[in-house]
Amino acid sequence: MSHYTDALTQLGARTDLPASPEKAVLERVPNPQAGEVYAVRFTQPEFTSLCPITGQPDFAHLVIDYVPGDWLVESKSLKLFLGSFRNHGAFHEDCTVGIGKRLVQAIAPQWLRIGGYWYPRGGMPIDVFWQTGAAPAGLWLPDQGVAGYRGRG
Repeated sequence: MSHYTDALTQLGARTDLPASPEKAVLERVPNPQAGEVYAVRFTQPEFTSLCPITGQPDFAHLVIDYVPGDWLVESKSLKLFLGSFRNHGAFHEDCTVGIGKRLVQAIAPQWLRIGGYWYPRGGMPIDVFWQTGAAPAGLWLPDQGVAGYRGRG
């Protein structure tokens, strides 16, 4: 393994899904392009959590955009972190904003935004958007590409 991956505990090994978001470990690797202003996008079109009141499943399409600082989030650890919400009860707003804040804590990006495009609950979709501030000057940032609700799919 390279010096970039020596400290990683999940990549390249069988890793069980964490029991909860609190137990999930977000790992990071050094940004080989530190100092550059560029965007990284992760899309999770099949995000699942549970309604904290009814225990019924909730589904969302998440789009996470960030401008790295000194660190990149290791993608397998991100997948495991997002998967840990599968049995976690929380409102849409708490899931979306909590994911964004946890990423900021783990990798200290120059900038981050998350769009949570939630499928309808009770006939009404709830979309949640959070970001750390204004995007850096000169950043090319495409639209998140998720249409307003019209029978998403």
